[in-house]
Amino acid sequence: MSLASFNDSVINFLMKAYEYKHIVSFEETNLVGNVYYANFVRWQGRCREMFLYEHAPDVLSLIGNGLALFTVRVNCEYYAEATAFDELTIQMRLGAVKQNRITMLFEYWRRNADGNEEQIARGEQEIACMKRENGTVFPVPVPESLRLALQNYL
Repeated sequence: MSLASFNDSVINFLMKAYEYKHIVSFEETNLVGNVYYANFVRWQGRCREMFLYEHAPDVLSLIGNGLALFTVRVNCEYYAEATAFDELTIQMRLGAVKQNRITMLFEYWRRNADGNEEQIARGEQEIACMKRENGTVFPVPVPESLRLALQNYL
């Protein structure tokens, strides 16, 4: 592990994370038996949605009234394979809030048979807060309730 990776790990450890627990199913694996790579990105979205549901539920009603959360950038780095029935914890932390954009950082941890956790991937996602109105889409500030909820994970 490089010094930069070590420093990133220490900083992330010190930051509070929202956690989403997931058990891998057969439908999420390919013919070889490991998790299909696109599922890691799907789990980022699921983690983000559960965060909204639990910590900023009013944003869900704003989405019904024209707010749109556009994913403008997503990535994932894979360190180890995951397979069916692996117990995963996806951790989400706030990376940054700038104008109408939010950057979220994700870490994927697998619980091993000995009870220890191993980091198997990490990712990042940037979303833009937009509003749909009269057939147009334009940027809007991050809703205050979402901004406040995210501050707990900075």
